Amino acid sequence: MTQDLAVEVSEDTAHGFTGVPPQRGDPQTAAVDVVTTELLVRLYRSGPERLSIFAHARSTSTADDAVWHEAPLEVSAEEMQDGADRLLTLWRDQVVRHQDAEPGYGQRVGGYPLAESVDLTELRALTDPLVAKLADEGFELLRVLLDGKGYDLGRFREFLLSTLTGGQQLRISFNSEWQLPWPMLAVDPAECDSPWEAFLGHRHQVEQARTGYAWDHAPLGRRQRAATSLNKDTALDHVGRAHEVQQLLEDCSLLTVRTHGNLLLEALSRPVLHEDLMYFWCHGRFVRTGASSQVLTVRLSDSEDIDGPVVKRKRRSYLRCPQSRFKPFVLLNACHSGKASGPGRLKHLGQELIAQGADGVLAPQIEIPQVFATEYAHAFLDRYLNGGHTAGETGQWLIRRFARDFHNPLALAYTLNGGINTRLRLGS
Repeated sequence: MTQDLAVEVSEDTAHGFTGVPPQRGDPQTAAVDVVTTELLVRLYRSGPERLSIFAHARSTSTADDAVWHEAPLEVSAEEMQDGADRLLTLWRDQVVRHQDAEPGYGQRVGGYPLAESVDLTELRALTDPLVAKLADEGFELLRVLLDGKGYDLGRFREFLLSTLTGGQQLRISFNSEWQLPWPMLAVDPAECDSPWEAFLGHRHQVEQARTGYAWDHAPLGRRQRAATSLNKDTALDHVGRAHEVQQLLEDCSLLTVRTHGNLLLEALSRPVLHEDLMYFWCHGRFVRTGASSQVLTVRLSDSEDIDGPVVKRKRRSYLRCPQSRFKPFVLLNACHSGKASGPGRLKHLGQELIAQGADGVLAPQIEIPQVFATEYAHAFLDRYLNGGHTAGETGQWLIRRFARDFHNPLALAYTLNGGINTRLRLGS
């Protein structure tokens, strides 16, 4: 009896494609420039109390390797993480939780105007100076990261800032055990045409790089339609465009809907998960696991907490087993679900999904308004499920679209953990 080998090319390490060229009748495609350069930035411990950083820029049109740039950092890991947490708190407090003490005509007293609508065009008098302030804060965190008097650090800083501010569109992978809010970091806004263009997530495609070697999965087989799942809390069914998101998944894919945690855990307990994309539409919350630690959990329509440790337990026997398969791209649309646990802590849900083999996880690092979350999900899935665009392209396109059309910065709150080159591939 013949048997297919359980081997699949899971990653194009040569990055053979550099983006989909603009198509006639698809003006949205032209909103993202063609990537010509890849930039890998690695941030790592080079001693008990010492951090180092190196970077490598490579043209996608040539196989020649460029020069590596490396330098010791003078910032501590604690100072760097504190700065990242401060930036996330500013975004939460000044965007999501912003309250207008003097609401205009027709506005609710005590409301949250920047969280209650997706289109903030009529609030430009409020959002424009706020975006300028957030861009300054994002640039400050980048300066804190690169600050110091060392000669090598000065040369590295010169290289990195000139590369980030150059006219080329970059595809940037940040390889680090610390997951900083990379899309919210910014170059000097004073050197940009507008504060929006200072944010790294607006200028470039950005990901927190997946670490370690890719591992083989059992082949899924050729199929005409994508296999997807909707893992949801039914209490959110009538929020914003939630119903339209589910309808989109039903129209464009073979959809499995799960509303209870036991159904999700049962699926995760199987060696092969036949899904190209997993979408989570539920609440996220932090649960304390010790005197000084906590882990992110999500809940569907019941009281079952789904977190990183339980996913690890359910799939422990399948890790790096060539007879198993777990390769979905995950849109984890739950508050805080893009925020990573610190090194040495229990992995949050998104981190564990990556560790188990997921192609990538896209999730917000702060609490996200529900109405905005549904609009973001609908736009992302509508574009990604057509198979013509990578997750990195789509994420950047959304940041620019929400900035241009709605003057809304919240798409920058979503971070991509792996999967910048992931694209839905179906049989013809």
